[in-house]
Amino acid sequence: MRFSLLAATAVVTTVLAPFAAAPIMAHDDEPAQVKSAPVAVSLTPDQLLAPYYEALAQQVDMPVAGPNPALAAGTTLTRIAVGSCNHQNAPQHMWAQIASANPQLFLMIGDNVYGDNGWDADAGLESLRSAYAMQASHREFTDFRARVPMMATWDDHDYGLNDAGGNFPMRRWGETLFETFWGSSDAVRSRPGVYESSITGPEGRRVQVILLDTRFFRSDLKRAEWSRERPPLGGYVPNESLDATMLGDTQWQWLEQELAKPADLRIVVSSTQVITTAHQFEGWTNMPVERNRLLETLRQREASGMVILSGDRHAAGIYKTAHRGETMWELTSSSLNLAFGNDIERSTAREPDAARITPFFPIENYGLVDIDWKAKALTMTLKGNTSDTLASQTFNW
Repeated sequence: MRFSLLAATAVVTTVLAPFAAAPIMAHDDEPAQVKSAPVAVSLTPDQLLAPYYEALAQQVDMPVAGPNPALAAGTTLTRIAVGSCNHQNAPQHMWAQIASANPQLFLMIGDNVYGDNGWDADAGLESLRSAYAMQASHREFTDFRARVPMMATWDDHDYGLNDAGGNFPMRRWGETLFETFWGSSDAVRSRPGVYESSITGPEGRRVQVILLDTRFFRSDLKRAEWSRERPPLGGYVPNESLDATMLGDTQWQWLEQELAKPADLRIVVSSTQVITTAHQFEGWTNMPVERNRLLETLRQREASGMVILSGDRHAAGIYKTAHRGETMWELTSSSLNLAFGNDIERSTAREPDAARITPFFPIENYGLVDIDWKAKALTMTLKGNTSDTLASQTFNW
């Protein structure tokens, strides 16, 4: 069953046509002197497509990732693994490598499949649905998922379209596919977007994992003007507008509330990079006002340790910055099976960055976060596709 946005518009317009000239009634329920008046009907793409998606959900097979054990609320977390950028058609060898590290939790933080590859603008996002089905067919993945608790958020390629944000017309169906595949919690399913938070562990060893949604509500990016001399590090320029948003008002309020909850360590996940301003690909650097708001919001959290995790870049590194007296750390892990090369020296030199304290690794990788509760120390480690250590950094909180 295929449907275009134009067709959806025509259907809804037809359905609402009888109401467009409805009589205006007086207080006594009798027609007033003015028998009728035009009613302006302005529907969003979400509203236009809702009937179609409701029907579509009953007619197509909805891929699911398979069984996944729940993480017990009382678990003392000491090792969390993280990864991003996993192509459904590429080898799935990294799951065995991650499993060998024995993580208690795995965070899938975006581009979990590449569902926009081959998309032909159909409203049903058939290429995304097919990508999830392909991923679910991999025994390596389902075996891993059956053993290790997982939490997930999305980035653009599993949202539905490269670099897309809140104006993507098919975002609601992309959300339905995501929530169905990953078995999202009732809290996530009850609201727009896929942001989520959990707190695990006993008092004194509580870990809060906050998964942000940097897609569903995000304003359009500001593109750089075309130029023959365009710099090679991205096609966007910073948008300084006070109206531009990364998270949307509701998610911002939610984040502030989550950060006010008691926790001893917070893992804050953004699919795109936060700290770096060294490039103009996608990232919080696209919206400097929002980036500063995020850093300030994180700084004002209820007292706890904190680390930021990100992906997206098809290269990995560890970042450090100071914001109003607080040192903040970020581990970027990308990608699991879609590396762009193996020349670490060239990748590092291509993107000089004072905030990055490691080389920029363009090879397959995953990340580990190890927690030493006695020392109140956190170690971030980047691992290659044979679990060799690429880089490691420890800090105390």
